[in-house]
Amino acid sequence: MKRNSTPFDVAEYDRQIKRTLPFYEEMIQQIVDIVRLLDLQSIQWLDVGCGTGKMARTILGNFNLDKARIEKMVCIDVEKEMLDRAESFFDDEKVEFLQCDIRELPYQEVFDIVTAIQVNHYFKKDERMRALKKCFHALKGNGIYISFENFAPDSEEGTRLYLERWKQFQIANGKTEKEAELHIKRYGKEYFPISISESIRFLKDCGFRVVEILWVSYMQVGILARK
Repeated sequence: MKRNSTPFDVAEYDRQIKRTLPFYEEMIQQIVDIVRLLDLQSIQWLDVGCGTGKMARTILGNFNLDKARIEKMVCIDVEKEMLDRAESFFDDEKVEFLQCDIRELPYQEVFDIVTAIQVNHYFKKDERMRALKKCFHALKGNGIYISFENFAPDSEEGTRLYLERWKQFQIANGKTEKEAELHIKRYGKEYFPISISESIRFLKDCGFRVVEILWVSYMQVGILARK
């Protein structure tokens, strides 16, 4: 299986992702805001491609302070170094860590929430569908899946314009022009975004009965789906 092809060193991951990905922390906050509206009292949560555990840290900091409580938070990543880094931030028996490829998830109808930030665009289309189906099956009935991914614009002109804008964001946030250009050149070679309309269709084909766009900015889209 091909591993997640993040270009960042584990120790530098959190700093580098802020310089690279517009509104990274805002994406996580969008998830917090939506889940709060679901009025769940007890939450079983799976975060796939957890990286250094930023999602889990944010979630536990928010939901265990109000009426919604996290009963279990499972964080998975294919990279052991990432998991070791994530686990170093926690001393909480509610949080579990598992080294696992998303395409091999072992769960069936366990979780109320499944989240995936910057994960599925590393897969080509057939493997992306396999990963999405695993997330679908991991959810309980009526469960919610939320993903944020890079997307592909619908035209060559749009692709050129959006990639240049993304490059300029990275330069403005501390990267050299060469560093930003190298990252932009990964598009379609090291990760494989699909259009927003394709993303919606894939989720519906998996069996999700509700699929809605949650958020769009630069070349990232947030999508919510309910089983």
